[in-house]
Amino acid sequence: MASKIIVTYKNRDQIEFDKGVTLYEVSKHFQNHYNYPIIAARVDNDIVGLNETLTRSSDVKFYDRSSYHGNTTYGRTLQFILIVAVEELFKEKAEVTIEHSIDKGFYCEINGVDIDEPQIKKLEKHMKEIVKTNKLISKLSVSRLEAIKYFKSKKQFVKSRNLKYTSNTYINIHELNGVYDYFYGDLAYSTGVINDFKLTYIKDNGFVVSFPDVYNPECTLDYKHHKKLFDTFLNYTKWGRTVKVSNAADLNDIVSRGEYGDLIRLSEAYYNSQLSNISEKICQAKDRIKLILIAGPSSSGKTTSSKKLEIYLRSRGIQTYRISIDDYFKDRDETPINSKGEPDFESLNAIDVTKFNLDLSKLLNGEKVLLPEYNFILGKKEYKKRWLQLKENEMIIIEGLHSLNDDLTPIIERRAKYKIYLSPLTQLNIDPHNRIHTSDIRKLRRIVRDNKFRGYSAAETLKMWKNIRSGEEQYIFPFQDHNDSIINSALLYEIGVLRTYAEPLLYSVPPTDSNYPEAIRLINLLRNFLTIPSEEVSEDSILREFIGNSCFY
Repeated sequence: MASKIIVTYKNRDQIEFDKGVTLYEVSKHFQNHYNYPIIAARVDNDIVGLNETLTRSSDVKFYDRSSYHGNTTYGRTLQFILIVAVEELFKEKAEVTIEHSIDKGFYCEINGVDIDEPQIKKLEKHMKEIVKTNKLISKLSVSRLEAIKYFKSKKQFVKSRNLKYTSNTYINIHELNGVYDYFYGDLAYSTGVINDFKLTYIKDNGFVVSFPDVYNPECTLDYKHHKKLFDTFLNYTKWGRTVKVSNAADLNDIVSRGEYGDLIRLSEAYYNSQLSNISEKICQAKDRIKLILIAGPSSSGKTTSSKKLEIYLRSRGIQTYRISIDDYFKDRDETPINSKGEPDFESLNAIDVTKFNLDLSKLLNGEKVLLPEYNFILGKKEYKKRWLQLKENEMIIIEGLHSLNDDLTPIIERRAKYKIYLSPLTQLNIDPHNRIHTSDIRKLRRIVRDNKFRGYSAAETLKMWKNIRSGEEQYIFPFQDHNDSIINSALLYEIGVLRTYAEPLLYSVPPTDSNYPEAIRLINLLRNFLTIPSEEVSEDSILREFIGNSCFY
């Protein structure tokens, strides 16, 4: 039997190692290629931790925190260090809950003890002490039944309930300083690589853990408090607790009893109440508001939300007209070029802002305007017979990427605009220590919609996602606070419905595809949730924008 194996790095460099060598040992030979400590690896297209051993010749690639896979591993490991630090400082008196993503980090609460800012600083100091020890994080394979018994003994009942719905005979758990926990993904080899983070006290036992992200890997930026966004998250979290659905186990219990119909209707009522409240605010200021601008990241449900808002406004006697920013794209030969030498359709400079504002100004002055329609095949604006003239108290609804950026509508005074930021801000977690990333819900929505309405495979959508997220970071998130209202388009039940549609598509991603590891990660996420039939989802639901049979199309 061969005692040596060949490791091929990035399909070019080859080095011989002893069979059974850990990826951590292999990574030392390539650390000089990276700006930050290596934290994860790809072995023959599988993402794994550095504590894995190699028993055969393999193709290997490594990741540091500046990469997507490395950064998610960094975040999970930081969560474990936090959990261990809370247990060591407060013993069994306190329990930390990791709630949701927020501003380059995640929001947490500590239950069981009163927390103030000095204690959060003490907690941060203890976490950094754990990092300095550079302790090995062990990975163990245990039987699912033994894990259930262990988490029950530790009074972590949500984790034990979740594992009831897992079909695996064995699961992987991690250990650090005598603390065992279950995470949905690998962790770093040791604590020493998690060398940059900050804790910021918020209020009421809450705090934010910030760390470098892929867009700013150099250091942890100071936390910026987005009050409206934070309050929207918090209100939805409180509402979820009111209807007793905070995690996967809560949702699965309801589904297993066949009681999901009421939850669907409750979720839709919560979403609709937001539109009703906004329409009332707009109605109260109808003498000054002329433009309603809606923006949000990809797959937030902007189209359905804008159409439903129209209905709510009409019910209050306000006539609205929708204008698409896409109809004001510059002709193809005038489209700006990005740093890669490709047409940059995401940039504000791709829009004929001058023409757009000229038409808006005329409309708001009561003039009759011939609106353009963009021909995407020919790559230019066309003028047919689409005339529009506004009457008193009539409004224009504009939804699009740059709607919250005042540079899109510079000649329209601010008081005439009502800005709405839209995003699915999910409060649903897998368990108290494993959150669902908000972007994952949007990603699943996009995969389903792209396949159903645009003919794209899951692999093609996953390939586009990096550019989609980059555009959001540049053109959406910097303006998320420039709003008059926020709509949370998340639905408590939707991940159960999305599993029915998305899971088969994700299985179609070939093992040789570069996005295969991400497809597997999403499959493993969906496996935490029982499927929910879509029959009881109403035809006007925002979810229908993605799964089909919407009354608005």
